[in-house]
Amino acid sequence: MVKKSIVLDDSDNYPRIIAKNLEVTYPLGSFSAVKRNRTGFKALDGINFELKAGRRLGLLGRNGSGKSTLLRTLAGVFPPSGGTLDIKGEIASIFNATSGFLPNATGRENIVLRGYMLGLDYDEIKELIPGIVEFSELGDWIDQPIYQYSSGMTLRLAFSITTALRSDILLMDEWLGAGDAEFLAKAQKRMDEMVENAQIIVLASHNMPLLSRVCDTCLVLSDSKVIFSGNTKEAIKLYRGVRDGA
Repeated sequence: MVKKSIVLDDSDNYPRIIAKNLEVTYPLGSFSAVKRNRTGFKALDGINFELKAGRRLGLLGRNGSGKSTLLRTLAGVFPPSGGTLDIKGEIASIFNATSGFLPNATGRENIVLRGYMLGLDYDEIKELIPGIVEFSELGDWIDQPIYQYSSGMTLRLAFSITTALRSDILLMDEWLGAGDAEFLAKAQKRMDEMVENAQIIVLASHNMPLLSRVCDTCLVLSDSKVIFSGNTKEAIKLYRGVRDGA
């Protein structure tokens, strides 16, 4: 989870995301590529969209189409190579929830460390810890080093930390599930609450019923470009045709 605030001015329409001719190019590291004057791979090419409070945008496309790159660019992980990106509001991003854990530290210590990574002070973290521990259902395991955890326990802790904060803008790469069926149902409810509380949602997913339920508009991406922007139902119909070669 990446939590970031980008405030460009004090105008209305808070929060907002405005992308104009947005481009992201990955550099090519090989010497032969440089000799052939190849500057890099264009992962996003001429992306345009505008989101204001209350909007929920879905991202559809085959693997490699640019969905995850777009999400990470919005989160500030990748810098734009061209165009403009105007973002205003507190951002929460859910990509790989388990990254950044220290295996020799306890679950409780990792909560504190993750909180610092998100820019919280100790008092803010301390206030969140009881709720995170309760939601994770780890009990006494919370004070054991996480290298002793099962993969399910680690994911439950990561999910509990990731979803403990509220934000203006929520970016998600697929719908996050965690643990056994009982915990998964609880996680689903928590995610629904996050969607309800966030003012702007951007969700990349191949789960079309989910996109229909959550998102009011969609971008369909192909080869790093937007080939459709509009109603979710129409976007899904077009994507199915692209996916199936129709």
